[in-house]
Amino acid sequence: MAKYAILIYDDPSFYVNASPEAWGAVVEAHSKFREQVFELGGSLAGGEALAPTTTATTIKGGSTVTDGPIVKTKESLNGYYVVEARDLDHAVEIAKLCPAPGGGVEVRPVVDPTTNPF
Repeated sequence: MAKYAILIYDDPSFYVNASPEAWGAVVEAHSKFREQVFELGGSLAGGEALAPTTTATTIKGGSTVTDGPIVKTKESLNGYYVVEARDLDHAVEIAKLCPAPGGGVEVRPVVDPTTNPF
């Protein structure tokens, strides 16, 4: 099984304006997603929600430190999962179930440090 990152990009305003019920529904949807990963024959190797981009600190050139995200976009990286899947098609099948109510997800292979992916 290979590892794939499922990167969750959402419009942060979705969460800023979410009612407690809407937030609870998102949390429940992610709990269901984690169950579905195993039902589809994959496994979870990690994953976390990320704090809003307003809490980010960016370091450029190794020494310049600024507040905020590295890029300013409508959608931001709000969380991720690392799943183990048979192949990319299997990882995409799993990722299609990942909740991202204010955006979408991106699937990327996790690099094996013994090979150069470039």
